[in-house]
Amino acid sequence: MAEYWYNMRTGEVEEGRQSLPADLAGPFGTAEEAAGAPEVMRRRAAEWAEEDAAEEND
Repeated sequence: MAEYWYNMRTGEVEEGRQSLPADLAGPFGTAEEAAGAPEVMRRRAAEWAEEDAAEEND
């Protein structure tokens, strides 16, 4: 089964590991999921920031 990666440096989806691991997010099961990686990363970062803020306010 193919794995897809989102290259954070180039903004492109790669089938299989073609670039340096530090540049990649994944793996994802489909190219479409990999293409959505930036939104997933933004959403998770916002969730973590909210959790951190809540912990600081406790």
